[in-house]
Amino acid sequence: MTTRDRSPSRLRSWLFENITEEPSGHQGPFRVVSKPEQKHPWWKVMCLTGVDYFSSLGYQPGIAALAAGVLSPMATLVLVGLTLLGALPVYRRVAQESPRGEGSIAMLARLLPKWGGKIFVLVLLGFAATDFIITMTLSAADGAAHVVQNPFAPAALRGENLLVTLVLLGLLAAVFLKGFAEAIGIAVALVGAYLTLNLVVVAAGLWHVVTAPSVVTDWTAALTAEHGSPWMMVAISLLVFPKLALGLSGFETGVAVMPQIEGDPSDTRSAPRGRIRGARHLLTTAALIMSAFLIVTSFLTTVLIPADEFKAGGQANGRALAYLAHEYLGNVFGTVYDVSTIAILWFAGASAMAGLLNLVPRYLPRFGMAPDWARAVRPLVLVFAAIAFGVTWYFDASVDAQGSAYATGVLVLITSAAVAVALSAYRRGQRRKAIGFVVVAVIFVYTTVVNIVERPEGLHLAILFILAILTVSFASRFTRAYELRAYSVSYDATARELIDEAARGVIRIVAHDADRPYPEAYRAKESARRRVSRIPAAEHLVFLEVSVTDASEFATDLRVHGHHREGFRVLTVRSAAIPNSIAAILLDIRDRTGTVPNVYFEWTEGNPVRNLLQFLFFGHGEVASVTREVLRRAEPDVSRRPRVHVG
Repeated sequence: MTTRDRSPSRLRSWLFENITEEPSGHQGPFRVVSKPEQKHPWWKVMCLTGVDYFSSLGYQPGIAALAAGVLSPMATLVLVGLTLLGALPVYRRVAQESPRGEGSIAMLARLLPKWGGKIFVLVLLGFAATDFIITMTLSAADGAAHVVQNPFAPAALRGENLLVTLVLLGLLAAVFLKGFAEAIGIAVALVGAYLTLNLVVVAAGLWHVVTAPSVVTDWTAALTAEHGSPWMMVAISLLVFPKLALGLSGFETGVAVMPQIEGDPSDTRSAPRGRIRGARHLLTTAALIMSAFLIVTSFLTTVLIPADEFKAGGQANGRALAYLAHEYLGNVFGTVYDVSTIAILWFAGASAMAGLLNLVPRYLPRFGMAPDWARAVRPLVLVFAAIAFGVTWYFDASVDAQGSAYATGVLVLITSAAVAVALSAYRRGQRRKAIGFVVVAVIFVYTTVVNIVERPEGLHLAILFILAILTVSFASRFTRAYELRAYSVSYDATARELIDEAARGVIRIVAHDADRPYPEAYRAKESARRRVSRIPAAEHLVFLEVSVTDASEFATDLRVHGHHREGFRVLTVRSAAIPNSIAAILLDIRDRTGTVPNVYFEWTEGNPVRNLLQFLFFGHGEVASVTREVLRRAEPDVSRRPRVHVG
């Protein structure tokens, strides 16, 4: 075999290495192969989510100044109040109810069953994709701004924000293609260094305010001149704070990394109390740290940086705190600050990529709504990287332009979480808590609507992601519809007895309508089958009835029950699809008994196209022909394939 012949095989093997439908290995920006998950203290895991949450300090103060002007500190106070009194209680509840990192989307999936719930989850995944993809592109764009604006940067990089952003995204994809080792230590180092440098910048800024109080006087004068009374300032702050919603990022990631938190020795899978307590400490501590920084930095950047510097092309655009670091602590310290900011912003993109690799295997394969290759990490990395390149090119690597899309994704996810916990509290009879969460949900709905109305491009991008996910999902569901779709097949004692008895001769299974469990129906079906198929009266027939529970589920565990009904032998099972379940049971009976079974059907009446659609969406319809097709694909050896008889 030539090298040319071997290359595609090697490339394919490398791409599809580490296929998984269990996302536990992607709870953070790392990839550990063939190693058990290592648990960590909650404060270390906080740094893992902090690379996303805390890194927004790189651009949040500048975006706040552009959105609210001199009112930036007051609007930020509103944002902080919503963070601590709204988002934090919501996600503390989410952590309690999804301790394995499923998040609010999984809560809604449980509360909204069947197709409506599945489609709703797919829509939320579209907004989640918007959130994570824009986290990657916006963080890389802001990192590029810190590179090109640094005074020591080569002159050739001036104005090359797009190129530098694409390089950073390419490096991110390359790392994920190679595979991350354990990254908790890296995250702790990055967050520790970044927050320490920010404390130094804040201290320098506060010292300058104290020694030059005129900057505060000028700011208050501008407030009075532009907005008049304090009540007007409060009203305007309430109206503009939705534009600052980027400061709410990080909560969904904080829940997603929960499996990494070290719990108590007494923790169980169903009641991991120590892990939940650690997650709550994580969320609360991160929110308090971020809130304190947001309040102080919004004030300092507003009073110390000229308004024109925040605009596109200005030295503070996308890098307000870096501007203060260079201005008051010198270019050497400013460069150290830039390097730290670039590193944490780049790692925030890694956290977002890991979030995407967590979401896709968790939901889409289980729904049957992802191609086979979507279970592998590397092909997904290439897809997400290509999307990130396209989004970066579309927004020309502008931090300001991507802010609305980012805020849309963040706000929709937080709103869905508030709705989920409100519904959960109501169903558990906790009426007072439910009312409180409803109030929070209404506030976030208002914030989301205002953000979308004022900056609809975020919704436009989310709709593109939603349409893409829906199209790929349903196309995949249709192409995978003929799989066996059974995780396992098991039997109760009576079912085993009936099968073993039938295996003493020719195994003959008769498909029967589960809605007609009557002796006269069995008698008529048996008479017709024996007459049409010439089955001797001495041979036993076993009826098989499949009840569809939730057709929107793709695969289920099949538990077969045996019954004696008026002298008739009956097997019953509940599943998501009738023909696939019949095929899976037939193959399992063959493997258990060593005898190839026969199955008997009647042709389904009605329009064949309608019957096919009923099968695809409701799990029944064209049973006979679909069962045969499922068997044909599952067992290529005709001599070992269960025999299908239709009449």
